[in-house]
Amino acid sequence: MTEVMNGSDFGGISVHDFSEKILEQVVHFHVMKFNGGFFLWVGSAPVLSNLAVSMSSKYDLMPLSTLVMGDPSNTAANSLAQRLAKRTRKQVFVSYSLPMTDSSLSLLVENRIKKELELHPENF
Repeated sequence: MTEVMNGSDFGGISVHDFSEKILEQVVHFHVMKFNGGFFLWVGSAPVLSNLAVSMSSKYDLMPLSTLVMGDPSNTAANSLAQRLAKRTRKQVFVSYSLPMTDSSLSLLVENRIKKELELHPENF
């Protein structure tokens, strides 16, 4: 298990990076926290293959969510953004750039994000 962290602050936007080997694949996580929300990129190579956004609504218990760019048949970014928005009550942007070949990888990745949220809530 390898972990790399960086906590830089760029004029109101803080950056937090961490990595972990999950199912024999190194997965990188990049968080950019801003006022009222955060952007989370998850991937193994420097690619922005999709982008989803989610935010709470006063009209529904489940946060609103939409895919801004990417393949609409891949719902990983949209689902993750919605769950993180519900958990953090913030506006959340997610780019999930991992192959959707293994559902257990997605579950382990999400568990790693939850662990990081618990350990370092100030970065989200």
